[in-house]
Amino acid sequence: MARKALIVEDERDTGELLAEILRRRGFEATLLLEGKPAVPWIRSHLPDVVLLDLMLPDRDGYQICEDLKLDRQTNLIPIIMVTARDLPQDRLHGLQVGANAYLTKPFTVEQLESAIHDVLIWREDLVRSGTEGEIHFELNSALQYLEELNHLLASLFLFSGLTEQQVRELMMAVRELGSNAIEWGNQKQFQRIVTVTYRIDSAKVTIVIRDTGTGFDPRNLPHAARLEDPVGHLTLRETLGIREGGFGILMARGLVDELTYNDAGNEVRLVKYFAAQVPERQLDPSAKELG
Repeated sequence: MARKALIVEDERDTGELLAEILRRRGFEATLLLEGKPAVPWIRSHLPDVVLLDLMLPDRDGYQICEDLKLDRQTNLIPIIMVTARDLPQDRLHGLQVGANAYLTKPFTVEQLESAIHDVLIWREDLVRSGTEGEIHFELNSALQYLEELNHLLASLFLFSGLTEQQVRELMMAVRELGSNAIEWGNQKQFQRIVTVTYRIDSAKVTIVIRDTGTGFDPRNLPHAARLEDPVGHLTLRETLGIREGGFGILMARGLVDELTYNDAGNEVRLVKYFAAQVPERQLDPSAKELG
């Protein structure tokens, strides 16, 4: 049976060209000229790959991608963004909402074929390998971190017993604390590495994020929000010339079942139990200091 592909592209000539390229490579290709029908069509037909333009007349392509990637039914469908938006922040946003690949127009047939090959291999490898034992990845940039987070999100949907809401909560916590490790732990020194380990077992998902910076005292964070005084730290941050913020750890703590730092402050452990396994939550003694 022929593999199915969907092209979401408001320029008919471009869309027909992409569809013809895919048909010549054995795909049954469908073209949609508007964004609103895309998500219902994909949920109904479950294509093997989606080519998604971003600048659509009726709906934002980023939002379409995010809707699909935050849905367990459609998360594993590879999405390749094909767009004229070529700024670094555009690509970053694409990865933030879960895109598997990002092609900027104009691109060659070879570049399109390579992207399709890579995303199909990604899905096949994920389904084949599962999450037996522990999975480690190392990274040294925010862009690379987002790419790996998209892989983690797919693994959680495919292999864990977490509900969709639990997956979203855990991913928000991991995104926040991983970004903290890059920005604060490693002081944006991209030669330093952040290591992430995750394990899915019968009762829970455990994620450990470790940076290679000098660490901090997790019991003494005056510039971070605390449970008993969530905004008192803002005055100190202003005095020190630090941007507004400091809510990340407090927010992350409310999104997972367990959050603990090591004594050095350069490793954080997050635990999310499956719905039927959630134990009575116990407040970490250092929670107030951590925020």
